[in-house]
Amino acid sequence: MTSNLDEKGLRSIVEEYDVFFIDIWGVLHNGLNLFRNSVEVLEKLEKNKKQYVLLTNAPRPNLTVIEYLKKMGLDEKKAQQVYTSGQAALDQLKNMNFKTFFHVGPPRDFDLFKTFESQKTGKINNCDFLLCTGLFDDYQTDLKFYEKLLLDQIKKKMICTNPDLVVDRGNDREFCAGTIAKIFEKLGGEVKYFGKPFPEVYEKAFKNLRGKKVICIGDNLNTDIKGANLQKFDSLLINNGIHKNEISNGIRELTKKYNVYVNYTQTELKW
Repeated sequence: MTSNLDEKGLRSIVEEYDVFFIDIWGVLHNGLNLFRNSVEVLEKLEKNKKQYVLLTNAPRPNLTVIEYLKKMGLDEKKAQQVYTSGQAALDQLKNMNFKTFFHVGPPRDFDLFKTFESQKTGKINNCDFLLCTGLFDDYQTDLKFYEKLLLDQIKKKMICTNPDLVVDRGNDREFCAGTIAKIFEKLGGEVKYFGKPFPEVYEKAFKNLRGKKVICIGDNLNTDIKGANLQKFDSLLINNGIHKNEISNGIRELTKKYNVYVNYTQTELKW
């Protein structure tokens, strides 16, 4: 049975866990501002000597997200706990043997491949594989564009560095790389995903989880919560995130719809 922590707070269950995987976008900030109560949770976890990872499906290297959080006002010690899906992908890309790749995504993601940018091609027909970090700035809502772009590329593999389908930036909902990857799969293409809910990212983010009691905190049932379920970790869903407009019918109906189990819910992450 799912328990709500709005009254008791995270402090009521903190001693049950050793490691906390905490999502960033939708939990720690909304793309524009940090959430004060969530930052307080990090401070309390540190005081209670609990280990946590800020585990995010950001399609960029750790350092980029660390610097972004610091600019938002998060202190150095907390920001250093970041691990991104982009970093997981980058670590593998560095060891791959390939000539060229075609990038599907915006210029802000270029730092993901700056060490091998010379292998980026602007001609999709000539690439060895597709690297998808998001949507092009000029085609942020036109999904038909991507169907046409990718239709003749399905014999190639796509690497997706952010399995999220959508994200909320303030009050605006935007498509993510996961949406393009799903289009590619529907066309018949093969996708290698990096990030939640896939097991590899948890293993890379925290080196030795054996014997640890773990909880995953996030606002996305498809990634944060499903990832917890697949790893047999407990989970805490933040209601005021991606699913805020769906949860009115109750948590039972929502989890049934997404075929996941949630241990706890909270409107916002709060101590």
